[in-house]
Amino acid sequence: MRSRREVRGFVPPILALPAILGLALLVLPLGALVWRVDWSTLWADISSPEAVSALVLSLVTGLVATALCVALGVPLALVIARSGPRVSAVLRAIVTIPLVLPPMVGGVALLFLLGRNGPLGMLLFQWWGIRIPFTTPAVVLAQTFVALPFLVLALEGAMRTAGVDYERTAATLGARRWTILRRVTLPLAAPGLVTGVILCFARAIGEFGATALFAGNAPGVTQTMPLAIYTAFNGSGVGQGAAVALSLLLLATAITVLLLVRAWRPGAGGATP
Repeated sequence: MRSRREVRGFVPPILALPAILGLALLVLPLGALVWRVDWSTLWADISSPEAVSALVLSLVTGLVATALCVALGVPLALVIARSGPRVSAVLRAIVTIPLVLPPMVGGVALLFLLGRNGPLGMLLFQWWGIRIPFTTPAVVLAQTFVALPFLVLALEGAMRTAGVDYERTAATLGARRWTILRRVTLPLAAPGLVTGVILCFARAIGEFGATALFAGNAPGVTQTMPLAIYTAFNGSGVGQGAAVALSLLLLATAITVLLLVRAWRPGAGGATP
């Protein structure tokens, strides 16, 4: 097995400078954000009524969206993991689309589907008088749309890695399909599920583009933390101090997510998405 020094010797020294510049491009803006925080008024900024409203709405809708992702994503991940190579490749590509699609485009797509003139939105309004766009449920749907792939891909990868040997053994011993799923499949894939849930929640509370187009930016109704931050730097809504404090809170959430995901990697007894 090669030593770390030997492996590092394969990297040309000339690449050190662009590597340092790339790292600086990632770190320096975050450092500037932390430096800009007024620590003496941090609590007052976060506890202002507008900031609390955006924070509570983000947490509530993020939790609901995560629960919806679990309800829909676990069956979808199982179907992808246990399908044939061609079917699973197609399904995996479809699930990946929201990851590479600009969030704004996702919001437009949701609006065209569920808006007043959309095929599904028109039926919902005509049959039950339900309008989804620019409401709190629209925030949940937008968050679910962008966050669902994180859970599906993490869990599907864990299921594929675990294989089907234990499931086959349980089946030969007479276990029913639901028993195999509950007692064998899901416990083996639990690290991937936990990782997916963590990533899913973080992505949901950080969603901006799809939410802005599909749900709007009404304080107390659809204005989440990212939207409150954007509004503040455009001269309205929460103060800029509160916007910086909320930005710091989202940064702290991202760091926490990274630490939690790392705890579930193989070296720590978990699975990597």
